[in-house]
Amino acid sequence: MNINFEYNGVKASNRLEILAAKQLSKLVDKYDFIVRSDVFFKTENTSSPETGMICGIRLSAPGPRMFAQSSHGNFEASIMETIDELQRQLKRRKEKMRAGR
Repeated sequence: MNINFEYNGVKASNRLEILAAKQLSKLVDKYDFIVRSDVFFKTENTSSPETGMICGIRLSAPGPRMFAQSSHGNFEASIMETIDELQRQLKRRKEKMRAGR
């Protein structure tokens, strides 16, 4: 699987890329039909310190692309919540693929 990272107003971070790639590889191990992922990191000024660091991930797989995004006080929490949401989407997609056979 190909992983592309994009930073918007955030300094590139090897640590974040490694964490995101590790979590995405777990998804690929379980859902081998994922072809590519685009990971976006950006910051946003918010009134709450618990939000503002945003991670968005777009997955390319058979059918429509999947996308999830979350905002927390740190990128690590944002990555984890985004991965959890994608896992739910992938589970539904796999069930639909099985039902369509």
